[in-house]
Amino acid sequence: MEQSSTSIKKIQLPNKELVGLKKPEKEEDTTKIPNPTGWRLLVLPFKYDGKTKGGVHLAEATLEKQQVGSQCGLVLKMGPQCYRDKDRYPEGPWCKEGEWVMFARYAGSRIKIDGGEIRLLNDDEVLATIDNPEDILHQY
Repeated sequence: MEQSSTSIKKIQLPNKELVGLKKPEKEEDTTKIPNPTGWRLLVLPFKYDGKTKGGVHLAEATLEKQQVGSQCGLVLKMGPQCYRDKDRYPEGPWCKEGEWVMFARYAGSRIKIDGGEIRLLNDDEVLATIDNPEDILHQY
Protein backbone atom coordinates (compact mmCIF):
# COMPACT_ATOMS: atom_id res chain seq x y z
CA MET A 1 0.00 0.00 0.00
CA GLU A 2 1.32 3.41 -0.94
CA GLN A 3 0.35 6.66 0.72
CA SER A 4 0.83 10.04 -0.92
CA SER A 5 1.52 13.28 0.88
CA THR A 6 -2.18 14.21 0.64
CA SER A 7 -3.36 11.19 2.67
CA ILE A 8 -5.10 9.70 -0.37
CA LYS A 9 -4.33 6.01 -0.63
CA LYS A 10 -3.75 3.73 -3.59
CA ILE A 11 -4.43 0.10 -2.87
CA GLN A 12 -2.42 -2.61 -4.59
CA LEU A 13 -4.12 -5.99 -4.92
CA PRO A 14 -2.81 -9.01 -6.80
CA ASN A 15 -2.73 -8.12 -10.52
CA LYS A 16 -4.92 -5.04 -9.97
CA GLU A 17 -4.60 -1.50 -8.76
CA LEU A 18 -7.64 0.14 -7.24
CA VAL A 19 -7.64 3.84 -6.69
CA GLY A 20 -9.48 4.54 -3.47
CA LEU A 21 -10.12 8.21 -4.08
CA LYS A 22 -8.90 10.42 -6.87
CA LYS A 23 -5.98 12.70 -6.10
CA PRO A 24 -7.23 16.18 -5.20
CA GLU A 25 -6.44 18.98 -7.62
CA LYS A 26 -5.69 21.45 -4.83
CA GLU A 27 -4.22 20.93 -1.38
CA GLU A 28 -7.34 22.35 0.32
CA ASP A 29 -9.43 19.58 -1.30
CA THR A 30 -8.00 17.13 1.26
CA THR A 31 -10.23 18.77 3.87
CA LYS A 32 -13.19 17.06 2.18
CA ILE A 33 -12.14 13.82 3.85
CA PRO A 34 -13.53 13.93 7.40
CA ASN A 35 -11.48 13.00 10.44
CA PRO A 36 -13.37 10.48 12.57
CA THR A 37 -14.01 11.48 16.15
CA GLY A 38 -14.40 9.36 19.25
CA TRP A 39 -14.83 5.65 18.58
CA ARG A 40 -15.51 5.97 14.84
CA LEU A 41 -13.60 4.57 11.83
CA LEU A 42 -13.38 6.04 8.34
CA VAL A 43 -13.69 3.21 5.80
CA LEU A 44 -13.31 3.24 2.03
CA PRO A 45 -15.70 0.63 0.54
CA PHE A 46 -14.15 -1.85 -1.87
CA LYS A 47 -14.77 -0.89 -5.50
CA TYR A 48 -15.37 -3.75 -7.88
CA ASP A 49 -13.63 -4.17 -11.19
CA GLY A 50 -15.99 -4.08 -14.15
CA LYS A 51 -14.92 -7.54 -15.30
CA THR A 52 -15.32 -11.07 -13.94
CA LYS A 53 -12.45 -13.55 -13.55
CA GLY A 54 -13.58 -15.15 -16.80
CA GLY A 55 -13.30 -11.83 -18.65
CA VAL A 56 -17.02 -10.97 -18.90
CA HIS A 57 -17.67 -7.24 -18.60
CA LEU A 58 -20.43 -6.46 -16.10
CA ALA A 59 -23.24 -4.01 -16.79
CA GLU A 60 -23.23 -0.69 -14.96
CA ALA A 61 -26.46 -1.61 -13.14
CA THR A 62 -24.85 -4.79 -11.80
CA LEU A 63 -21.81 -2.86 -10.57
CA GLU A 64 -24.04 -0.30 -8.85
CA LYS A 65 -25.98 -3.06 -7.06
CA GLN A 66 -22.74 -4.61 -5.85
CA GLN A 67 -21.48 -1.24 -4.61
CA VAL A 68 -24.68 -0.64 -2.62
CA GLY A 69 -24.33 -4.06 -1.07
CA SER A 70 -20.61 -3.71 -0.47
CA GLN A 71 -19.66 -5.16 2.86
CA CYS A 72 -15.88 -4.83 2.66
CA GLY A 73 -13.73 -1.76 3.03
CA LEU A 74 -10.29 -0.40 3.81
CA VAL A 75 -9.79 1.35 7.15
CA LEU A 76 -8.43 4.80 6.28
CA LYS A 77 -8.50 6.55 9.65
CA MET A 78 -9.47 5.73 13.22
CA GLY A 79 -10.83 8.08 15.84
CA PRO A 80 -8.76 8.69 18.98
CA GLN A 81 -10.93 6.46 21.19
CA CYS A 82 -11.33 3.46 18.86
CA TYR A 83 -11.05 0.22 20.83
CA ARG A 84 -9.81 2.01 23.98
CA ASP A 85 -12.58 0.64 26.23
CA LYS A 86 -10.83 -2.24 28.01
CA ASP A 87 -14.16 -3.66 29.25
CA ARG A 88 -15.56 -4.03 25.71
CA TYR A 89 -12.27 -4.92 23.99
CA PRO A 90 -10.16 -6.80 26.56
CA GLU A 91 -8.06 -8.43 23.82
CA GLY A 92 -7.31 -5.14 22.06
CA PRO A 93 -8.34 -3.60 18.75
CA TRP A 94 -10.28 -5.64 16.21
CA CYS A 95 -8.55 -3.88 13.30
CA LYS A 96 -6.08 -1.13 12.46
CA GLU A 97 -5.53 1.46 9.72
CA GLY A 98 -4.70 -0.08 6.36
CA GLU A 99 -6.57 -3.35 6.97
CA TRP A 100 -9.54 -4.68 5.00
CA VAL A 101 -12.62 -5.23 7.13
CA MET A 102 -16.13 -6.61 6.73
CA PHE A 103 -19.18 -4.81 8.11
CA ALA A 104 -22.95 -5.13 7.90
CA ARG A 105 -24.61 -4.03 4.68
CA TYR A 106 -26.34 -0.99 6.19
CA ALA A 107 -23.75 -0.18 8.86
CA GLY A 108 -22.42 3.30 9.31
CA SER A 109 -23.08 6.58 7.57
CA ARG A 110 -22.49 6.86 3.84
CA ILE A 111 -20.67 10.04 2.91
CA LYS A 112 -20.39 11.21 -0.68
CA ILE A 113 -17.23 13.14 -1.45
CA ASP A 114 -15.56 14.25 -4.65
CA GLY A 115 -14.04 11.06 -6.02
CA GLY A 116 -16.27 8.49 -4.38
CA GLU A 117 -18.06 7.38 -1.25
CA ILE A 118 -16.71 6.63 2.21
CA ARG A 119 -18.36 5.26 5.33
CA LEU A 120 -18.12 6.32 8.92
CA LEU A 121 -18.55 3.27 11.18
CA ASN A 122 -18.58 2.76 14.92
CA ASP A 123 -15.72 0.56 16.15
CA ASP A 124 -18.14 -2.21 17.17
CA GLU A 125 -19.62 -2.45 13.64
CA VAL A 126 -16.53 -4.23 12.31
CA LEU A 127 -17.45 -7.89 11.86
CA ALA A 128 -14.16 -9.36 10.61
CA THR A 129 -10.81 -8.59 9.06
CA ILE A 130 -9.93 -10.09 5.69
CA ASP A 131 -6.82 -10.36 3.54
CA ASN A 132 -8.39 -9.79 0.12
CA PRO A 133 -11.89 -8.38 -0.48
CA GLU A 134 -12.04 -10.10 -3.87
CA ASP A 135 -12.28 -13.43 -2.03
CA ILE A 136 -15.65 -12.44 -0.55
CA LEU A 137 -18.68 -13.08 -2.75
CA HIS A 138 -21.44 -10.51 -2.41
CA GLN A 139 -25.06 -11.41 -2.94
CA TYR A 140 -27.65 -8.89 -4.06
